Parts: sequence; C-alpha cells; structure tokens
Amino acid sequence: MKNHSYFVNNDFIDREVVQVFENWQDWLSSERRLAENTLIAYVNDVKVFFHFFSEHIDSNISMVNLQQLTITDLRSFLANRKRTGLSNTSMARKVSSIRNFFYYLNKFNHLKNEAINLLTSPKIPQSIPKALEQGEADSLLETSHGDSIHSWVKARDKAVFSLLYGCGLRIGEIIALNGSDVPLSDSIIVNGKGNKQRLVPVIPIIRESVKAYMEICPFDFSKDGPAFFGVRGQRLNPGVIQRSLRSMRGILGLPPTATPHSLRHSFGTHLLMNGGDLRAIQELLGHASLSTTQKYTAVDTNYLKEVHRKFHPKGELKD
Repeated sequence: MKNHSYFVNNDFIDREVVQVFENWQDWLSSERRLAENTLIAYVNDVKVFFHFFSEHIDSNISMVNLQQLTITDLRSFLANRKRTGLSNTSMARKVSSIRNFFYYLNKFNHLKNEAINLLTSPKIPQSIPKALEQGEADSLLETSHGDSIHSWVKARDKAVFSLLYGCGLRIGEIIALNGSDVPLSDSIIVNGKGNKQRLVPVIPIIRESVKAYMEICPFDFSKDGPAFFGVRGQRLNPGVIQRSLRSMRGILGLPPTATPHSLRHSFGTHLLMNGGDLRAIQELLGHASLSTTQKYTAVDTNYLKEVHRKFHPKGELKD
C-alpha cells in the first residue's frame, strides 16, 4: 500500500498527526506485514475515527488531543457507530484498528494514552463453520461444472473447487497462483495471509484436475502470469467462482451454505473426522492461532460422540 495522505484538502488534522499516521501505515505494511485488505481496513477505520473525534471536540486533531483522549470519547465514538447500524463484528474491528494505532504511538514514544486499554470490544457471536457432507463434496468434484459453453471453463472451475476442498486453500490463494506454480507437483508452497508461507501436500486427483484444465486452457502460461484465467485472459476474479458454485448448488441440490470458503472448511473438518491431528490441520490451513482451527472440533459433535461410544471401553455409557 503506497504511503499518501488521506487528509488532503482537510484542515481538521495537524501536520504532525498526518505524518505519524502515514508512518504507521508504513510500519503496518513493512514490519507487521499485514495483508493489503486488512491494512486498508485499519487505515480507513482510524480515518473515520479522526473525523468523528474532530467534530466531537470541535477542534483540530493534534498530538495533544490524542494524548488527552478519554475513555468517554472512545465510547462516544462506538455509540455513534452503533447508531449507524454497524454490526458488532465491524465495531470490534474498529476497536482493534484504533488500539493498533495507539500501540504504535506508544511503541515509538510519540505519546502514551492509557484510556485505550480500558476500551472493550463488542461481543461477537462465535459462528461454527458449516462443512459439506463428504458425499456432497464428492458430487461437486465429480459433476460437469456450470452452464458455460466453454469446456476449458468447466475444467478450470473443477480444478479450483478441487484445490479448495483437496488442499484447503483460500480462494484468494488459488487466484494468486502463477504459471510458475503449475503444473502442480506433490506439494505446493502457498503465500497465505500476511505473506506467511506454508507447504501443502497435493494428492494425485488434484494434480490431475489442474493438469486437465491446463491442457485445454486457450491462454499461454507464463512464469509471472496467472495460473487461472478468466474468459478474457486476465487473472481470474473470485466472484466468477462464487457464481459458478451458486449455479452448482442448484444443479446438485446443495445447501445455501455451500460456498468456496465452506469447501476449505470441509477440508479441515473431514481431515479431523478421519483422525487428522489438530496441529497438523492448523498448519495445512495456515491458521495463525490454534483456537481458530479448534472451531472444527464443534462441527460434528454427534460424529465425535459416536466415535467415543464405539472405541472407548465404557462407550456404552449414556450421555
């Protein structure tokens, strides 16, 4: 993300704060290595806060103002955002963004304000990922895809769905693959969130699916060009895959929860159900925290209970 001022033609923020704000952006990008979308969200959140705070105190924002910011000011901002209908999830991210900015101010000795430590995030309901049944996932990969007249497009979509379910990749990670990454070998190095790399095994059926797409794709593969193309020869757009899967839901009678991301969740869930180690699944999915992966342990409680009954010496005991 290129460093530039977001406050051109505005006089509600002092030059010193603008400079610190832009330095914070550079730090998020180069030191914290945030993903582009996350970085943009953080910057926009703090930008919105600056606008509110300036009006709230009826003054320009200076380093002194930020130093004197109170918990009441912060809560007033959240109350203002709540009145606009913002969800708790979005509110929690705004709290995270503001905290990060003040953490930076403190870390590099610009100022220290303890009020930010008193601010609590709204509670976010914990949603459990909805995985497909194994048979549903199998039928999706075995069926001729979509209503496109182009056979290569159908082969492409099947290859993408195979990577989502067979390797647990994110749709953005698949689209980011280049010609140098294909044809696939027995493993692939994936650049995940925050540019963190992980090694993911690729089973033969996935390799064959990608190879079949490559053999009939009408566009040339180059080292730095896309591995997956749209119909105009540009890098594939994620919305195209989302629409394709919506079409397949109707054909196969899959539930509305069948999305590209649910295929990735299905990968982790089915590995767990078949005896996969939680730590290993965490590595394969590229989760920074084990707690994220642990959501999968709640996906199929009935299945886990059945395993317990079947294999535990006292498994016949009632719940």
